Amino acid sequence: MNKDILGTALLDYQHGNYIEDIITYSSLEEEDVLPLPYMFRSFKEMPNIEQKALNLCKGKVLDVGCGAGSHSLHLQEKKLNVIGLDASEGAIKVCASRGLKNTVHTDLLSYEGHKFDTILILMNGVGIAGTLKGLSPFFHKLTTLLNDGGQILLDSSDIIYMFENDEDGGYWIPDTTDYYGEVNFIMRYKKEKSEPFPWLYVDYNTLQRAANFNNLHCELVMEGEHYDYLARLTPMQ
Repeated sequence: MNKDILGTALLDYQHGNYIEDIITYSSLEEEDVLPLPYMFRSFKEMPNIEQKALNLCKGKVLDVGCGAGSHSLHLQEKKLNVIGLDASEGAIKVCASRGLKNTVHTDLLSYEGHKFDTILILMNGVGIAGTLKGLSPFFHKLTTLLNDGGQILLDSSDIIYMFENDEDGGYWIPDTTDYYGEVNFIMRYKKEKSEPFPWLYVDYNTLQRAANFNNLHCELVMEGEHYDYLARLTPMQ
């Protein structure tokens, strides 16, 4: 049984027991820090891409991978009908504790419920597809949850910058994965570690091709400050 590392950490922060952050280890041989306060940020503290995505939300909204609920709570304050969905039980408990009215504890592919006008997938939420091959079932599931005229708003990053330039000005990419944006992660909090899990970072052109293959129109809404971007996907007519 996988440990709920994220949920445990978020609950500690919510209950005033914040003494350390989550540490992540990736197959890119990088160690990084996920600061817990960042998960509880206000709208004004969010990156421009997230603010733009929230401003584009309309109608009934599903916030996939809602975490501590910061995006959902902002939409709820704007009087939108929003449901926060997360596979982390602790995250969902934190969302409820912070005042989010509608939550679902499940992973996306297992969700059976309402249809939505907007599906929001932020903080590189497309990563839950895991791999490039995982994008087709991911997109298929999202499409089944959309109302007519609905939209999917998601962000991701092109992590090509993380690979060293070779002498010809190109990039040296290891041949251990099918695609350089397929990364494996482990999360550590206090003395507990998660099982390794796959996560996908996808460059915009690859996302667009995958979306079109799955009968979704893909629009580049805006680019961020560091190889990141916001895209809007809508079903092809």
